[in-house]
Amino acid sequence: MRKTSNSITKASIALLGFSLLFTAACKKDLSPTPQANNASSKLSTSAIGVSGPKGVCYVEVNNNDILNVGNYKLSTGEQLFDIGIIFAANINYNTTTQKAELFFNPQVTTVLNNAATKIQPLQAKGIKVLLSILGNHQGAGITNFPSQQAAQDFAQLLANAVTTYGLDGIDFDDEYADYGTNGTGQPNSSSFVYLVTALRQLMPTKIISFYFYGPAASRLSFNGVTVGSKVDYSWNAIYGSYSVPNVPGLAASNLGPAAIDIQSTSASTAASLATQTVNNSYGIYLYYNLPNTDVHTYLSSVSNALYGKATVYGSGTTPATGVTFYQDINYTGTATSTIAKGNYTLSQLQALGFVNDWASSVKIPTGWTVTMYSNDNFAGTSWTLTSNTTNFTTLSPNANDVVSSVKIQ
Repeated sequence: MRKTSNSITKASIALLGFSLLFTAACKKDLSPTPQANNASSKLSTSAIGVSGPKGVCYVEVNNNDILNVGNYKLSTGEQLFDIGIIFAANINYNTTTQKAELFFNPQVTTVLNNAATKIQPLQAKGIKVLLSILGNHQGAGITNFPSQQAAQDFAQLLANAVTTYGLDGIDFDDEYADYGTNGTGQPNSSSFVYLVTALRQLMPTKIISFYFYGPAASRLSFNGVTVGSKVDYSWNAIYGSYSVPNVPGLAASNLGPAAIDIQSTSASTAASLATQTVNNSYGIYLYYNLPNTDVHTYLSSVSNALYGKATVYGSGTTPATGVTFYQDINYTGTATSTIAKGNYTLSQLQALGFVNDWASSVKIPTGWTVTMYSNDNFAGTSWTLTSNTTNFTTLSPNANDVVSSVKIQ
């Protein structure tokens, strides 16, 4: 497959102790040979809650808008994609300090610096947003950290980025490192295990995923610790193929053997891979290269096989059907936007017109369930509603003017 050139400028800035160099992310050039998986069970992270495999979608933000991930829904209203991945940030090598550094190109920088308009709208729909990390032809990558401390230091940079930009996790991709360049070491057996172990300690509730490719794919265990015990998901890296990542510690529900390039894999192949995924009870279906144009017809070939439902397309952040909260009882006063299914912290609700400790009534579509919480982050007293509620003072205990976070199913 063709890959984009990777040019590096000298401009850089510092942010929260890590520097950002404007570099260009590479397109994936894929040629691994994954093996069959024999994984143990592991708890999975549910982004949307749709029955069936989760949809994971990479977006080349050099050319396409990450917001497109939120424009596709199933015909029944659920989001098609559970996870959207910003492709990609880079691992650069500082020859003076002899350390790996985290770098973003201008397009990635724009997405991250505009999280309120590029990331939070997706999260408000229940979609998790990850940042992909890969090499940059400078000799530094995820499998050649020379010590446990070096791996921990880089994990801290990643955790800082997740916190700074409100991301939902990190995706690892062992490409384009050009190990040995600038006098760097070759891949070793401990590096990747040290890295994911440190990152999991720093981000116990965030998602960590592994694009099954490169030297890291054969260096998944060290001193009795497996990468599969630290990451949430792993998926095949060869588009248009079906191959189960061999990541001990991950159950079938956390693996994606099917991978497609939306702009090059045929619809018939994409549908066939989806059928295999369902028949073999795997939990992930991987999409790559989502364009700015409407491709819902193509995606329907996949969603019909995965869920028995077509895909529909619609830009904008306000769904036609959803939950609406009102400032006053009897559906009066200021109203929020209609809110789609998903889990919403206070900041995510506020982006949709919600005010903390404000709501007094709610309209709920038939068949939907709303769980309201008195505190942010789904904590405190909770109330579960399954129909329109005209007056929160009638709930037990009184829910009037106390709601701060919500789960909608």
